[in-house]
Amino acid sequence: MKIAYVYDAIYPYVKGGVQKRVWEISKRLAKEHEVHLYGMKYWNGEDIIVREGVYLHGVCDPVELYVDSHRSIKEAFYFAAKVFKPLMKEDFNIIDCQHAPYIPCFTAKLGSMLRNIPLFITYHEVWADYWYDYLGFKGFFGKIIEKSTIRLPVFIIAVSEKVREGLLKLGMAEKRIGVVPNGIDFPKIRCVSPSDEEFDVIYVGRLLPHKNVDYLLRALAMIKKRIPDVRCGIIGDGPEMRALKMLCKSLDLSENVKFFGFVEKDEEVYSVMKSSKILILPSIREGFGLVVLEANACGLPVIMVKHELNYASALVAHGKNGFKVGLSEKNICDSTTKLLQNVDYLNKMSEYSIQYAKRYDWESLVDKLDRIYNTFC
Repeated sequence: MKIAYVYDAIYPYVKGGVQKRVWEISKRLAKEHEVHLYGMKYWNGEDIIVREGVYLHGVCDPVELYVDSHRSIKEAFYFAAKVFKPLMKEDFNIIDCQHAPYIPCFTAKLGSMLRNIPLFITYHEVWADYWYDYLGFKGFFGKIIEKSTIRLPVFIIAVSEKVREGLLKLGMAEKRIGVVPNGIDFPKIRCVSPSDEEFDVIYVGRLLPHKNVDYLLRALAMIKKRIPDVRCGIIGDGPEMRALKMLCKSLDLSENVKFFGFVEKDEEVYSVMKSSKILILPSIREGFGLVVLEANACGLPVIMVKHELNYASALVAHGKNGFKVGLSEKNICDSTTKLLQNVDYLNKMSEYSIQYAKRYDWESLVDKLDRIYNTFC
């Protein structure tokens, strides 16, 4: 089977849950199939390179994915226009396009029609009315595009049951949706050693407004009053970096917080996780929340925000492998302090978290996806 994945940002040049999912699936499927990944060209040299058996196609020079903390519409049209010709040079059995930023899905549909190839679209989130919060009155057009996109593929892969439910509400037929969640390389994570630098809490992810890392810092200022030497590590980069560093300084947290910025190697991220005690994820919007499973595999319970668009909340059993709290500094502070000041409870949650994460090893999930693809070939 010859499979094409279409997504503008390629891992590990750009790091995020979607990028990582595409890469982890691709390199495992490449053991049995021919897999091609079409995205923007983040490397020097040839436009097409092979990495771990996967053909990476750099279809255009990279441009910024975000403008004013929003996904760039211009970039979406740019990539959609550039990917068509390279995609048409090969003859595939399957095309799988990631749903956002939406516009390339229409390019993939045109290619699939011209070549009579079944098109899959993998959905990570369903926004519905959240479009208005994201774009204001222009959210009307976002809703139209989202609803139009679900009509394009022969089959949709949802990364969670909650995404599947959202697709059903948009009018997608149940028989045309399959659920294949994100996964982790559990054995690899367990083999990583902790770093020498220790932290009480850690955040891992893009520094974007909806991630609410400012709430974490304000909660940390409250925690500091109870635990003066509390330590926090923040791994990730993004448009909010400068504002967060300024907030950190104004809250007198410069000695308590370390900003790592972008960390290229997963092993380095896991190493810092293993030298930490708790992962805090204050985001109100997550498509799946792969970082939750990675943290659990490292033995970290997760404190996250309850919100209808935070699909990652399905991964946390309250009081077992983490806490789900309302978005406020006090809630984050109280839950964090409760664990940091009760070592036995923290250790119990840590043990449960590791066992829970075992269920999501990539190998079994990729086998399920492979079976779905084969039904259309």
